[in-house]
Amino acid sequence: MSTGTGDLPIHPSAHPLIAPLSGNAGDSSLSETPSLIAASKVNGTHVYNRQGNALGSIYDVMINKRNGRVDYAILAFGGFLGMGKDYHPLPWHVLKYDERMGGYIVDLDLDRLQGGPAYTTGDVPDWSTGDYGRQIDDYYGVSSPAFPL
Repeated sequence: MSTGTGDLPIHPSAHPLIAPLSGNAGDSSLSETPSLIAASKVNGTHVYNRQGNALGSIYDVMINKRNGRVDYAILAFGGFLGMGKDYHPLPWHVLKYDERMGGYIVDLDLDRLQGGPAYTTGDVPDWSTGDYGRQIDDYYGVSSPAFPL
């Protein structure tokens, strides 16, 4: 982030519009409000199906650079100690936060999730053309808010 004069960047916590959601301006912890949550706090949040079975956890989110909305949550699934883990992108709006569970609920069973678009650490898809996003949206039967590019 620029200072506007071309010299050193401004630390995000010093900017009033992007300061941490809680704590002091010098506090680097991010939290949440009743309607906002920091992406760093979403990462690692558990995802469950409607029966309460754990499916995995949010590994990351994909944010649309043009409109600022989260379009996809990347669900980390399977593996052991980070090895053999699969990543399943889900359209963001299929996740509903459940305060009692402390995580997100999706109306998917394990077979449906396992049959969906997925990738591994060594086989990351090409998101740049919009084709992969359309494939995800088609599989889950949702309209694509992110595309066309």
